[in-house]
Amino acid sequence: MTVVNGRARDQGIEEIIGTLLRTGVILAALVVLAGGIFYLARNGSSPAHYGLFRGEPSDLLHVAAIVRDAVRLDSLGIIQLGLLLLIATPVARVAFTVFAFAYERDWTYVVVTLIVLALLLYSLGAWHVF
Repeated sequence: MTVVNGRARDQGIEEIIGTLLRTGVILAALVVLAGGIFYLARNGSSPAHYGLFRGEPSDLLHVAAIVRDAVRLDSLGIIQLGLLLLIATPVARVAFTVFAFAYERDWTYVVVTLIVLALLLYSLGAWHVF
């Protein structure tokens, strides 16, 4: 393979990132679909109360509780886990990009990408739930 200015390596990294994003979105969609099927199987015949709004149960506000509910095959926990996977997909892309830039020894972009990752993680932090 002929490498011109690192383009072949860049294309390989872009393909990995594309696969990561595609896999994350498909996995999240499948998990949400499975949770939706479980929810409808258990609650599909219950009448809807459109005049009453109930927020999310408190056990769906923390990652550990969501995972625990999903493992117990609670339909709302599974749906929420799928949404967490969807949110985690672009964060994983940024984290992978840090390693890709470090592999290429492009330290300026490593620092910039680490700042972006830190801001993402801060914005998703538990301190914003309350």
